[in-house]
Amino acid sequence: MATPSTGQITELLQAWSGGDQHALDRLLPLVDEELRRLARGYMSRERRDHTLQPTALINEAFIRLASAQNLRWQDRAHFFGICARLMRRVLVDYARARGFQKRGAEVEKLPLEQVSIAAPELPLDIVALDLALDALARQDERKCRVVELRFFAGLSVEETAEALRVSVDTVKRDWRIARLWLLRQLDANSS
Repeated sequence: MATPSTGQITELLQAWSGGDQHALDRLLPLVDEELRRLARGYMSRERRDHTLQPTALINEAFIRLASAQNLRWQDRAHFFGICARLMRRVLVDYARARGFQKRGAEVEKLPLEQVSIAAPELPLDIVALDLALDALARQDERKCRVVELRFFAGLSVEETAEALRVSVDTVKRDWRIARLWLLRQLDANSS
């Protein structure tokens, strides 16, 4: 299958926002592989014996997405950013439901600088990161969105800039500052 264009995905998202359920049927095959890549990325950061599988993560995120009312899609980056945020919420809720935070998370805790998109096999304490991101969002929503789009959605600097309607330099600066802020936050919470 040929790679779908950004414009094609945006058109289908906007048609879906307008109530066209057939647009969703046409959209899903176009975004399926990217959603699977996102889910695999998330799951690779979880502990090895995690019972949730990438397909289940996508399904749970889509259930939450389907219940969202009056969501107006801007473009492809907006869609994948929302999907990444929903997947993060599913994993956090899953971890909290099992009481992992209270029992030491049963995962190897790693400093954020050791976790990157280039090293997806390293587990991550998703609950601690979620709490840190919530704190960052209270201080600076845009920096939190940059982390979500870059780290969780896997968007490039350019795609993130487009999604947030800011310059590439702003994204680079926000990304650096947010990572440092999160490192300090996570280090303070693990001590």
